[in-house]
Amino acid sequence: MEAVIFCGIQAAGKTTFYKEYFLKTHVRLSLDLLKTRHRERRFLEVCIQTQQSFVVDNTNPGKADRKKYILDAKANGFTIIGYYFQSKISDSIQRNSQRQVKENIPIAGIKGTFSRLEIPELTEGFDKLYYVEITDGKFLIKEWANEI
Repeated sequence: MEAVIFCGIQAAGKTTFYKEYFLKTHVRLSLDLLKTRHRERRFLEVCIQTQQSFVVDNTNPGKADRKKYILDAKANGFTIIGYYFQSKISDSIQRNSQRQVKENIPIAGIKGTFSRLEIPELTEGFDKLYYVEITDGKFLIKEWANEI
């Protein structure tokens, strides 16, 4: 059982990455999809109770944002895996501009999330951490080296 937690600003490629790597094996928990924290919490509870692997596809910019998922999942025997998505504002704004209008994030929202971004650390409870960047339209996954 895996609890996968994404971390990165909006339009960093998180949902596309989920679709490419986890769609067939992990339930997706996302505020974009579920709309409220209550619904997200209920889905998380069901995943934990049924021992279903899941991905938290939110920005999760701070340690406190990630902590609630890590504590619950770890207490129930899940392996905790984090993916930090390279967070360049200019790249995210460019990708955001290519989204459909209803999915477009205000630039101030992207910058606000970036200002709260805390780089994840293994000491938060992760069993594994990876760094993800987009190069030539493809995801490049690197082992975590405790540096950016």
